[in-house]
Amino acid sequence: MIINHPLLGPRDAQEFTYLGDAALINRPDWQAEDAAEQFYAYQYLRDNPAGEHRELWFHEGGDRSWLVVTRNTVTHEISNVELARDVARSQGRSK
Repeated sequence: MIINHPLLGPRDAQEFTYLGDAALINRPDWQAEDAAEQFYAYQYLRDNPAGEHRELWFHEGGDRSWLVVTRNTVTHEISNVELARDVARSQGRSK
C-alpha cells in the first residue's frame, strides 16, 4: 500500500505505523465531571467499520510526522491524506 505523504510524496506503508481511529485527536477534557467515563471510552471503546474510515498513521521510518489517512478498510484504497496537526488545528486544537 502506498501512502501519498503531503510533504514527501508517495511512500510505502512499511515506513508507517498504524495508530488507530483519527478520533483520538479529540482527547476528553480531564477536568470534566465525567472525565473517568470519557477517558474509558476514549481509550477502550472502538468502532471497527467496514468502508471509509479516518485513521492515524505515524511516519516512523521517515520524518516522524503524524498523518490522518482516509482509507477504505475493505479495499484499502486511500482517498485522502492530511497532516494530523492541520486536522487538529482545523478542529480548534493546536499543539
